[in-house]
Amino acid sequence: MLPLSELPKLSVGAQQWSVAPDSNLLDALLGAGVAVPYSCRAGSCHSCLVRCLRGEPQDAKPTALSAEQRAAGWRLACQCQIVDDLQIEVYDRVRHGLPARVEACDWLSPDVLRLRLHAPPGWQYRAGQQLMLCLDNGVARPYYLASLAEEDPWLEFHLECRQDDAFSAAARQLRVGDSLRLGELADGALHYDADWQLQPLWLMAAGTGLAPLYGVLREALRQGHQGTIRLIHLARPDQHYLNAALQALADGHPQLQIEYWKMADLPAALAELRLASRQTQALICGCPASVERFTRRLYLAGLPRNQMIAETLLASTD
Repeated sequence: MLPLSELPKLSVGAQQWSVAPDSNLLDALLGAGVAVPYSCRAGSCHSCLVRCLRGEPQDAKPTALSAEQRAAGWRLACQCQIVDDLQIEVYDRVRHGLPARVEACDWLSPDVLRLRLHAPPGWQYRAGQQLMLCLDNGVARPYYLASLAEEDPWLEFHLECRQDDAFSAAARQLRVGDSLRLGELADGALHYDADWQLQPLWLMAAGTGLAPLYGVLREALRQGHQGTIRLIHLARPDQHYLNAALQALADGHPQLQIEYWKMADLPAALAELRLASRQTQALICGCPASVERFTRRLYLAGLPRNQMIAETLLASTD
């Protein structure tokens, strides 16, 4: 065991302490009482963003951030190990976040709030990405974008507000003209690939997992997808939403089929699921249990796992 004088030292502001070599950076920060937001611990949500001011950790997922972010010193604490002395600053939502204004907010279902924000000038993103929303009460949470940069003058999010947590409580009180801040944009796995144009495309959403897949669907249609598209939305009967918008898309694109599945009917619906082609590409998003059931059934139906892209909605941690 190394003597204390030889252990790596971690510094945040005026606070400095010794840590064991190869310690996870997020764990070391939380263990010392440093308030670092986090959620997925997988490098997807970008909640635990920190900036290296001196020293360099070992990064297990360097491609999770852009080259510009890395050049500026930003790292994801959950993916880093401390191998030498390190001085960092935690992402500050006030200093580092971009201001945004609420342009519209309305209820798509009893529990799903649609939030549209003014898009900052020059803001670039692609369908299916995640963005951290930071409210004035200090809580933040990553949400998938439901908008399409090429068509929408706003940033759109679908907020599940059924749970009694700090973020949902504050979100229910948002009004047009209110301000909040935008955190880092996370890549995520959900996207549309132009190479899929001739393949059947299945978009399988549970709850507000529909948000990113709605954006991906519109991107596929914008790029002239020629294969069949099957969109399935799993929810309680009163939680199906965007029905009119989806029907309008189906009316204008005969290759698009929309299906609404009820939670109570899920076992029977999955049992009847059949692949028309093993070339099908499937994108799946929702709560972990629903995503697992979708992916398991697709695999049993004969779809290779490398033709499934799945992401789960993050549970509340505030």
